[in-house]
Amino acid sequence: MSKIHRRAILTGMATLPLAVPGLVQAQPRPVQIGLLSDMSGPFRDVGGPGNRVAAELAIQDFGGSLLGRPVTTRQADGQNRADVSAGLAREWIDNLGVDVLVDGAASSSGLAIQEVCREKKRIYLITGPATSDMTGAKCSPYGMHFGFDTYALAHGTGTALTKSGGDSWYFITSDYAFGHALERDTMAAVRATGGKVLGAVRAPLNNADFSSFLIQARASGAKVIGFALAGTDLQNCIKQAAEFGLTRGGARIATLLVQVTDLVALGHKTCEGMVLTDSFYWDQSEATRAWSRRYMAKMTTPPGLQHAAVYTGVTHWLKAAQAAGSTEADAVAAQMKAMPVNDMYNDKVRIREDGRTLHVMHLWEVKKEAEAKYKYDFCKLLTAIPPDQAWRPLSEGGCPLVKA
Repeated sequence: MSKIHRRAILTGMATLPLAVPGLVQAQPRPVQIGLLSDMSGPFRDVGGPGNRVAAELAIQDFGGSLLGRPVTTRQADGQNRADVSAGLAREWIDNLGVDVLVDGAASSSGLAIQEVCREKKRIYLITGPATSDMTGAKCSPYGMHFGFDTYALAHGTGTALTKSGGDSWYFITSDYAFGHALERDTMAAVRATGGKVLGAVRAPLNNADFSSFLIQARASGAKVIGFALAGTDLQNCIKQAAEFGLTRGGARIATLLVQVTDLVALGHKTCEGMVLTDSFYWDQSEATRAWSRRYMAKMTTPPGLQHAAVYTGVTHWLKAAQAAGSTEADAVAAQMKAMPVNDMYNDKVRIREDGRTLHVMHLWEVKKEAEAKYKYDFCKLLTAIPPDQAWRPLSEGGCPLVKA
């Protein structure tokens, strides 16, 4: 071996110990929050990119790190398909080490994500899916449902309209898990209040033409036409109902899931008089207005319930993981159910054994456009609905986690 070659080896060996500490002091693995959202379909505006903004506001307010690790987000399009969403959830957990999953968009996708999270022992913060089955027969020890569900929507709007004289109903229903559950729960609320259901018709998801369904609804003679729809499907049906003059014969339209982004898209004048059930409205308090201004600095339009629910869910998960000293799912789930939910629109709210977050719900009415005092001044409060009236009784859900 030449002297030059030997000197190079010895020099490298001599400097190696000095380099090792630098390798050992690498940055800790980030905590990853993964959002499976609708980025291109009918629920993009009510969730979509705005959900990531809401999650990042929660991380910012928490301080940006958890247990000495930076907190990051990633987002992908689940395409409102159960197979795509489940495949992404599995890939993220198995190969990318994602710590908690959020959103889910369509209920069918959310149910599939929940099963992956049950198998893999990951917390799932449910904000997009609305079916009450998420905390019913399909409940999971790792699934926490924030925001609305079909039981609360049905019993808020459905009960109010039936009591006010709308005692016969016909439904135009989106033909997947969410629509089926909302139709089922609203039918139950209508019948329990003394009303009757004259029929229903199913419309495919992401549908553009509702004309045949509206003709059937008008022919039924029902006093109330219930739209068990969401996102752009709901918007298309409302626009076409106006063109068809659906209400000229005295029928009333029940929009069972309306969010502020729908009101923006449809225009204030089109939505006058609509009644909706929601736990969050951007203009309901000083705290919600302040948070909404921060959100609108990035998204321009007001946040809706799904965006607020993402903020709530991520904030509560971060607090619970901090208290547990771990991101391990069983420890965090226990803390999430033990700790009250507190943020800009929740005050000492409890998460029940079945994973249902027991928000106070509100019944809102879209005021006349002439009454609006400023941009996006859409709604006036009719009444608050306390948790024991808003949410399905624990004993009726069929969740196997609930002790008899």
